[in-house]
Amino acid sequence: MTDYGEEQRNELEALESIYPDSFTVLSENPPSFTITVTSEAGENDETVQTTLKFTYSEKYPDEAPLYEIFSQENLEDNDVSDILKLLALQAKENLGMVMIFTLVTAVQEKLNEIVDQIKTRREEEKKQKEKEAEEAEKQLFHGTPVTIENFLSWKAKFDAELLEIKKKRMKEEEQAGKNKLSGKQLFETDHNLDTSDIQFLEDAGNNVEVDESLFQEMDDLELEDDEDDPDHHPADPESDLTD
Repeated sequence: MTDYGEEQRNELEALESIYPDSFTVLSENPPSFTITVTSEAGENDETVQTTLKFTYSEKYPDEAPLYEIFSQENLEDNDVSDILKLLALQAKENLGMVMIFTLVTAVQEKLNEIVDQIKTRREEEKKQKEKEAEEAEKQLFHGTPVTIENFLSWKAKFDAELLEIKKKRMKEEEQAGKNKLSGKQLFETDHNLDTSDIQFLEDAGNNVEVDESLFQEMDDLELEDDEDDPDHHPADPESDLTD
Protein backbone atom coordinates (compact mmCIF):
# COMPACT_ATOMS: atom_id res chain seq x y z
CA MET A 1 0.00 0.00 0.00
CA THR A 2 1.32 3.43 -1.02
CA ASP A 3 2.31 5.75 1.81
CA TYR A 4 1.31 9.09 0.25
CA GLY A 5 2.41 11.10 3.28
CA GLU A 6 5.92 9.65 3.14
CA GLU A 7 6.30 10.36 -0.56
CA GLN A 8 5.08 13.90 -0.10
CA ARG A 9 7.50 14.61 2.79
CA ASN A 10 10.44 13.24 0.82
CA GLU A 11 9.59 15.42 -2.17
CA LEU A 12 9.24 18.53 -0.01
CA GLU A 13 12.75 17.97 1.38
CA ALA A 14 14.13 17.55 -2.12
CA LEU A 15 12.39 20.68 -3.43
CA GLU A 16 13.65 22.79 -0.54
CA SER A 17 17.18 21.64 -1.37
CA ILE A 18 16.81 22.28 -5.12
CA TYR A 19 15.15 25.73 -4.78
CA PRO A 20 16.60 27.18 -1.54
CA ASP A 21 15.96 30.82 -2.53
CA SER A 22 12.53 30.44 -4.08
CA PHE A 23 10.82 27.67 -2.10
CA THR A 24 8.33 28.81 0.54
CA VAL A 25 6.03 26.61 2.69
CA LEU A 26 2.57 28.10 3.13
CA SER A 27 0.93 25.35 5.21
CA GLU A 28 1.63 21.81 6.42
CA ASN A 29 -1.90 20.40 6.39
CA PRO A 30 -2.60 20.10 3.63
CA PRO A 31 0.97 20.61 2.42
CA SER A 32 1.04 23.84 0.38
CA PHE A 33 4.03 25.78 -0.92
CA THR A 34 5.23 28.18 -3.64
CA ILE A 35 8.19 28.11 -6.00
CA THR A 36 9.26 31.21 -7.90
CA VAL A 37 10.49 30.58 -11.44
CA THR A 38 12.44 33.20 -13.41
CA SER A 39 13.49 33.05 -17.03
CA GLU A 40 17.00 33.56 -18.29
CA ALA A 41 17.83 37.18 -19.10
CA GLY A 42 17.07 38.33 -22.60
CA GLU A 43 19.10 40.49 -24.95
CA ASN A 44 18.30 43.65 -23.01
CA ASP A 45 18.38 41.89 -19.62
CA GLU A 46 14.60 41.59 -19.61
CA THR A 47 13.13 38.63 -17.73
CA VAL A 48 9.71 37.13 -17.08
CA GLN A 49 8.78 35.54 -13.81
CA THR A 50 5.99 33.59 -12.15
CA THR A 51 5.40 32.17 -8.69
CA LEU A 52 3.66 28.79 -8.78
CA LYS A 53 1.54 27.60 -5.87
CA PHE A 54 1.13 23.85 -5.30
CA THR A 55 -1.10 22.01 -2.85
CA TYR A 56 -0.88 18.26 -2.43
CA SER A 57 -4.09 16.32 -2.79
CA GLU A 58 -4.72 13.47 -0.34
CA LYS A 59 -3.57 10.76 -2.77
CA TYR A 60 -0.78 12.66 -4.51
CA PRO A 61 1.12 11.50 -6.61
CA ASP A 62 -1.60 9.17 -7.85
CA GLU A 63 -3.72 12.30 -8.13
CA ALA A 64 -2.54 15.54 -9.63
CA PRO A 65 -1.62 18.34 -7.21
CA LEU A 66 -3.63 21.54 -7.16
CA TYR A 67 -1.73 24.37 -8.85
CA GLU A 68 -2.18 28.01 -9.70
CA ILE A 69 -0.14 31.05 -10.73
CA PHE A 70 0.30 32.89 -7.45
CA SER A 71 1.92 35.96 -9.02
CA GLN A 72 3.72 36.96 -12.21
CA GLU A 73 5.84 39.69 -13.78
CA ASN A 74 5.98 40.81 -17.42
CA LEU A 75 3.65 38.09 -18.64
CA GLU A 76 0.77 38.69 -21.03
CA ASP A 77 -2.63 37.12 -20.40
CA ASN A 78 -2.06 34.63 -23.20
CA ASP A 79 1.27 33.63 -21.60
CA VAL A 80 -0.49 32.88 -18.32
CA SER A 81 -3.08 30.80 -20.15
CA ASP A 82 -0.35 28.84 -21.97
CA ILE A 83 1.46 28.09 -18.70
CA LEU A 84 -1.71 26.73 -17.06
CA LYS A 85 -2.34 24.50 -20.06
CA LEU A 86 1.24 23.25 -19.88
CA LEU A 87 0.87 22.38 -16.19
CA ALA A 88 -2.32 20.45 -16.88
CA LEU A 89 -0.65 18.44 -19.64
CA GLN A 90 2.46 17.65 -17.60
CA ALA A 91 0.41 16.67 -14.54
CA LYS A 92 -1.64 14.23 -16.60
CA GLU A 93 1.45 12.67 -18.19
CA ASN A 94 3.22 12.17 -14.83
CA LEU A 95 0.44 10.71 -12.68
CA GLY A 96 1.76 8.06 -10.25
CA MET A 97 5.16 9.78 -9.88
CA VAL A 98 6.24 12.78 -7.82
CA MET A 99 6.10 15.52 -10.39
CA ILE A 100 6.67 19.01 -8.92
CA PHE A 101 10.26 19.22 -10.20
CA THR A 102 9.05 18.16 -13.66
CA LEU A 103 6.27 20.77 -13.64
CA VAL A 104 8.60 23.54 -12.51
CA THR A 105 11.19 22.59 -15.14
CA ALA A 106 8.56 22.69 -17.88
CA VAL A 107 7.47 26.15 -16.75
CA GLN A 108 11.10 27.32 -16.67
CA GLU A 109 11.56 26.28 -20.29
CA LYS A 110 8.30 27.98 -21.23
CA LEU A 111 9.43 31.26 -19.64
CA ASN A 112 12.67 31.11 -21.64
CA GLU A 113 10.62 30.62 -24.79
CA ILE A 114 8.53 33.65 -23.89
CA VAL A 115 11.66 35.79 -23.52
CA ASP A 116 12.82 34.63 -26.95
CA GLN A 117 9.40 35.49 -28.35
CA ILE A 118 9.64 38.95 -26.83
CA LYS A 119 13.02 39.40 -28.53
CA THR A 120 11.63 38.16 -31.85
CA ARG A 121 8.54 40.37 -31.52
CA ARG A 122 10.68 43.44 -30.85
CA GLU A 123 12.90 42.70 -33.84
CA GLU A 124 9.85 42.32 -36.06
CA GLU A 125 8.39 45.58 -34.74
CA LYS A 126 11.71 47.32 -35.40
CA LYS A 127 11.83 45.97 -38.95
CA GLN A 128 8.22 47.00 -39.51
CA LYS A 129 8.92 50.54 -38.33
CA GLU A 130 12.00 50.73 -40.56
CA LYS A 131 9.95 49.48 -43.50
CA GLU A 132 7.20 52.02 -42.83
CA ALA A 133 9.78 54.81 -42.57
CA GLU A 134 11.35 53.70 -45.85
CA GLU A 135 7.96 53.61 -47.56
CA ALA A 136 7.13 57.06 -46.21
CA GLU A 137 10.43 58.40 -47.55
CA LYS A 138 9.71 56.88 -50.98
CA GLN A 139 6.29 58.48 -50.97
CA LEU A 140 7.87 61.81 -50.10
CA PHE A 141 10.20 61.74 -53.10
CA HIS A 142 8.10 59.86 -55.63
CA GLY A 143 4.59 60.89 -54.65
CA THR A 144 1.46 58.88 -55.20
CA PRO A 145 1.27 56.97 -58.50
CA VAL A 146 -1.37 58.52 -60.78
CA THR A 147 -4.25 56.28 -61.70
CA ILE A 148 -7.48 57.07 -63.53
CA GLU A 149 -9.41 56.83 -60.28
CA ASN A 150 -7.27 59.16 -58.16
CA PHE A 151 -6.85 61.61 -61.09
CA LEU A 152 -10.62 61.90 -61.58
CA SER A 153 -11.05 62.31 -57.84
CA TRP A 154 -8.42 65.08 -57.77
CA LYS A 155 -9.90 66.82 -60.83
CA ALA A 156 -13.40 66.82 -59.37
CA LYS A 157 -12.08 68.39 -56.18
CA PHE A 158 -10.00 70.92 -58.13
CA ASP A 159 -12.95 71.93 -60.35
CA ALA A 160 -15.15 72.39 -57.31
CA GLU A 161 -12.58 74.62 -55.63
CA LEU A 162 -12.08 76.63 -58.85
CA LEU A 163 -15.83 77.15 -59.23
CA GLU A 164 -16.04 78.35 -55.65
CA ILE A 165 -13.26 80.88 -56.29
CA LYS A 166 -15.03 82.19 -59.43
CA LYS A 167 -18.33 82.58 -57.59
CA LYS A 168 -16.60 84.49 -54.81
CA ARG A 169 -14.84 86.79 -57.28
CA MET A 170 -18.04 87.51 -59.22
CA LYS A 171 -19.84 88.29 -55.99
CA GLU A 172 -17.08 90.71 -54.96
CA GLU A 173 -17.12 92.44 -58.36
CA GLU A 174 -20.90 92.74 -58.27
CA GLN A 175 -20.75 94.20 -54.79
CA ALA A 176 -18.02 96.63 -55.85
CA GLY A 177 -20.18 97.78 -58.82
CA LYS A 178 -23.12 98.47 -56.54
CA ASN A 179 -20.99 100.55 -54.19
CA LYS A 180 -19.43 102.74 -56.99
CA LEU A 181 -20.98 106.30 -57.04
CA SER A 182 -21.71 108.36 -60.18
CA GLY A 183 -20.42 111.95 -60.56
CA LYS A 184 -23.80 113.34 -59.56
CA GLN A 185 -23.90 111.12 -56.49
CA LEU A 186 -20.41 112.24 -55.51
CA PHE A 187 -21.46 115.94 -55.63
CA GLU A 188 -24.62 115.17 -53.72
CA THR A 189 -22.76 113.35 -50.97
CA ASP A 190 -19.69 115.67 -50.76
CA HIS A 191 -20.57 119.43 -50.85
CA ASN A 192 -16.91 120.40 -50.71
CA LEU A 193 -16.68 119.50 -54.39
CA ASP A 194 -18.97 122.52 -55.20
CA THR A 195 -16.38 125.05 -54.10
CA SER A 196 -13.17 123.17 -54.75
CA ASP A 197 -12.55 124.68 -58.24
CA ILE A 198 -13.40 128.20 -57.09
CA GLN A 199 -11.11 127.89 -54.13
CA PHE A 200 -8.35 126.63 -56.43
CA LEU A 201 -8.65 129.69 -58.72
CA GLU A 202 -8.67 132.10 -55.78
CA ASP A 203 -5.59 130.50 -54.32
CA ALA A 204 -3.87 130.67 -57.69
CA GLY A 205 -4.82 134.37 -58.24
CA ASN A 206 -3.23 135.40 -54.99
CA ASN A 207 0.04 133.78 -55.94
CA VAL A 208 0.58 134.96 -59.59
CA GLU A 209 4.28 135.39 -60.33
CA VAL A 210 5.46 137.64 -63.17
CA ASP A 211 8.68 136.87 -64.99
CA GLU A 212 10.23 140.39 -65.47
CA SER A 213 12.92 139.06 -67.76
CA LEU A 214 10.32 138.85 -70.49
CA PHE A 215 10.21 142.72 -70.57
CA GLN A 216 13.93 143.48 -70.29
CA GLU A 217 14.51 143.67 -74.08
CA MET A 218 11.40 145.66 -74.95
CA ASP A 219 13.57 148.79 -75.71
CA ASP A 220 15.51 146.87 -78.31
CA LEU A 221 12.43 146.26 -80.39
CA GLU A 222 12.14 148.44 -83.58
CA LEU A 223 8.70 149.91 -83.67
CA GLU A 224 7.57 151.48 -87.02
CA ASP A 225 6.67 155.22 -86.84
CA ASP A 226 3.24 156.07 -88.17
CA GLU A 227 4.59 159.19 -89.91
CA ASP A 228 6.90 157.14 -92.06
CA ASP A 229 4.01 155.16 -93.31
CA PRO A 230 2.92 156.51 -96.77
CA ASP A 231 -0.56 155.29 -96.27
CA HIS A 232 -0.92 157.21 -93.04
CA HIS A 233 -3.25 160.23 -93.39
CA PRO A 234 -3.77 161.98 -90.14
CA ALA A 235 -7.02 163.79 -89.77
CA ASP A 236 -6.91 167.58 -90.11
CA PRO A 237 -8.17 169.09 -86.95
CA GLU A 238 -9.15 172.32 -88.64
CA SER A 239 -11.32 170.57 -91.16
CA ASP A 240 -13.18 169.06 -88.36
CA LEU A 241 -13.75 172.54 -86.89
CA THR A 242 -15.02 174.06 -90.19
CA ASP A 243 -17.37 171.21 -90.59
